[in-house]
Amino acid sequence: MAHRFNPTILREYDIRGIVGDTLTEADAYALGRTYGSKAHGEGARTIAVGRDGRLHSGMLEAELIRGLTESGVNVMLVGMGPSPMLYFATYYLDVDGGIQVTGSHNPADYNGFKLLLKGRSVFGDEIQEIGERSAAGHWIDGSGTVEEVDIREAYVNRLLEGFLGSEFRIGWDAGNGAAGPILDMLVESLPGQHHVIFSQVDGAFPNHHPDPTVEKNLADLKALVEREQLDFGIAFDGDGDRIGAVDGQGRVIWGDQLLAILAEPVLKEQPGATIIADVKASQVLFDRVEELGGTPLMWKTGHSLIKSKMKETGAPLAGEMSGHIFFKHRWYGFDDALYAAVRLIEAVSASGKTLIEIMDAMPKTIATPEMRFQVDESRKFAIVDEVRERLSAEGATVDATDGVRVSTSDGWWLLRASNTQEVLVARAEAQDQAGVGRLIAQIDDQLTKSGVQRLESDH
Repeated sequence: MAHRFNPTILREYDIRGIVGDTLTEADAYALGRTYGSKAHGEGARTIAVGRDGRLHSGMLEAELIRGLTESGVNVMLVGMGPSPMLYFATYYLDVDGGIQVTGSHNPADYNGFKLLLKGRSVFGDEIQEIGERSAAGHWIDGSGTVEEVDIREAYVNRLLEGFLGSEFRIGWDAGNGAAGPILDMLVESLPGQHHVIFSQVDGAFPNHHPDPTVEKNLADLKALVEREQLDFGIAFDGDGDRIGAVDGQGRVIWGDQLLAILAEPVLKEQPGATIIADVKASQVLFDRVEELGGTPLMWKTGHSLIKSKMKETGAPLAGEMSGHIFFKHRWYGFDDALYAAVRLIEAVSASGKTLIEIMDAMPKTIATPEMRFQVDESRKFAIVDEVRERLSAEGATVDATDGVRVSTSDGWWLLRASNTQEVLVARAEAQDQAGVGRLIAQIDDQLTKSGVQRLESDH
């Protein structure tokens, strides 16, 4: 038996598609067979499997398990929960890898799979190889066992291990995502007063889309913080690996600002340590890490890429603008929004200030939201190369870690190709609106020279 996946679902970091269209039950079964055979070949015998709260996650999980067991792999079922709980399972249980059935922060009709094997994320070329192996029907036959195991309490206990935070009044928005039930358990054990909304798991996402990095999705949390006069608010995405936050005045604390706050206590304990952020992060963050005695490192956007870089550099902490926060310090190095929330409470406690005061003290810059330009897949990376060559010829200050990040006296701008969509992503940051205008004009100029229409962007 061979099975060909729709090539659009074999993504850079995971497998993801629209259920009933590009992603089917047959795909879930074939993934189980293929991943199971691959795992077997690497000497992996037992795999943890979890799922998010989407309406079709149970159905996909059942077919995935059938595929895994028919390839001779034993499955430990951890049930519904956030992706980080499945990541935790791969350390806590005696398993050789894990798969989470999740559509992450995508709309309700999407679903997919995040894959781990032998202590690493399976991404990039390895995902393409899974596609090729499935199409070739290169499957091993066997009969594995299935065992259910409830690790929720162990996970919550581990989240709170060594917790040193004071009492705050906090609002929480789980967005009807998979982190809700764990959040309900967590706040029972946290000091302070907690107001939780939308912790009921509902794969139709009736209240708002579960992506806390889009400001309009934080409207309910802001209203809660204002109504109850809370110290701050915390929100999670659909599968609990990305965090969003607002201060007591309802101001959004973006990913790089969270990282700046979280880095301070880590650098007190580990002076000089490397703190990693992606190329979209503010210069203010990199400067702040330096000021705190740390070593800032700018790296490529993408959770799998950041995790690999952390291993390589021994960094205790990393983060992305998209709200993925990775703690190796007192944790395992994977992105976990619930753990980041616990550490945020600790960091604010340790600062002796309110989160409002911390935000007030941050240098003020003006940054654009992400600007996206629809481009043909075949031109996506070529345009970035053209821009880089032109800028280098002009003697501009360019960082080419991931796309082009150009520094000028006004600030900086970034142009990179998305790993997951047919778009170019741009962003700019300056001291004032006039500076932002000048930076955007440079982006426009470069895009025009490569034949991209600015009109196609959507803010």
